[in-house]
Amino acid sequence: MTVQQYSSKSLSPNGCPVSGLAAGFDPFRGPYQVDPSSSLREARAEEPVFYSPELDYWVVTRYEDVKRVFKNPDEFSATIALEPITPISDEAMEILGQYAYVPDNSLVNEDDQSVHRRLLAEPFGADSVATLEPRIRAVVNSYLDRVVRMGKADLVDDLLYEVPCIIALIFLGAPDEDIEKVRSLSVSQALFTWGRPDGEEQSRVADTFGRYWQFTGELLDKVKADPNATGWMAHIFDMQRQHPDLFSDNYVQNLVMGGIFAAHETTTNATGNAFRTLLENRVAWDEICANPDLIPKAVEECLRYSGSVVAWRRRAIVDTTVGGVKIPAGGKLLLVTSSANRDDDIFPDPDEFDIHRGNARRHLTFGIGVHTCLGATLARLEMKVILGEVARRLPHMRLVEGQEFRYLPNTSFRGPEHLLIEWDPTANPVPADRP
Repeated sequence: MTVQQYSSKSLSPNGCPVSGLAAGFDPFRGPYQVDPSSSLREARAEEPVFYSPELDYWVVTRYEDVKRVFKNPDEFSATIALEPITPISDEAMEILGQYAYVPDNSLVNEDDQSVHRRLLAEPFGADSVATLEPRIRAVVNSYLDRVVRMGKADLVDDLLYEVPCIIALIFLGAPDEDIEKVRSLSVSQALFTWGRPDGEEQSRVADTFGRYWQFTGELLDKVKADPNATGWMAHIFDMQRQHPDLFSDNYVQNLVMGGIFAAHETTTNATGNAFRTLLENRVAWDEICANPDLIPKAVEECLRYSGSVVAWRRRAIVDTTVGGVKIPAGGKLLLVTSSANRDDDIFPDPDEFDIHRGNARRHLTFGIGVHTCLGATLARLEMKVILGEVARRLPHMRLVEGQEFRYLPNTSFRGPEHLLIEWDPTANPVPADRP
């Protein structure tokens, strides 16, 4: 480990001293919240695996190290992936108990999830997802119709706040009258699981999380009672009927609760990040407006450069090493995928945004190995359609100067809370039905 301002009183669990760089790492505020990948540039170069006393986690920053952990489930367990990173207070636990919340395994935190994954994966296949494209396009344009002649908008509030949520509900097979409720409740999962709420805030977040759990149960009851239900939830119930020993009611509720969050919150954030990145790199934006065939490549580079999934977590099952650093059995690891995506051993000039980058798709934003994101195909399609329709109808839009970008403080998920844009509404607005 690099020797930098070591303190003899600050030791990691394996006895190594904690460097000044590691001691100063705070994922809940400061540079990490502004730009997690850039904030760890020094770590990638000098101390790519370090112990954070703030988190009690080993922070892994380089591509090959992150990849090795992902691809070795026999050494590194996923069971802590959904474990609250901040200990839950007794008061918050009591609140959760009032909602009868019972945590359970889900795909992302199951070490042996191959059977569940195989049975649940069919609706996520490329052919199945492709059938949603016309519906996605129609939903996007219905929202653009509301703002295209206004000359200004908040891309998050006026488009990205709801569109991925609607698509998520369509995919899940849920009625779409609960969009606002889904969005407002599911955001609590990010704070509850990956944030650092304390005191009254933790109790407030626990109450919202409990209501989200309760809402998910009601939603499942509604779908289960509908003989004509379609979508992923209906598919889950089919699997439950065929394999009751594999799908308890509690497992299904945890699965759908996490699925709702993943299906729209991460896509909202990823698309918001993509628009900010493209509009700050005007040449790239103008290129995709002139040539929409470049949009799939732009999506991959946006996911690499500023993805919505910043980090994942694992626990060492045995004594092992990562990046030459000894990790004791039981040691917890924060795999900072956003940092790995800026590793110059893999991506030349990694801090340069380049939609023509040949290997952008090697990014780790969707993970790799047995826990690769099941919804990656759907997320890519949504981003492609949203970027394409906005570029077609508002190619002349620009970011409002001087705006401050704010992000929900947590370790693992990132997207702007607001994204203000403006344009000349008389500059040839393009109607939705133009080919």
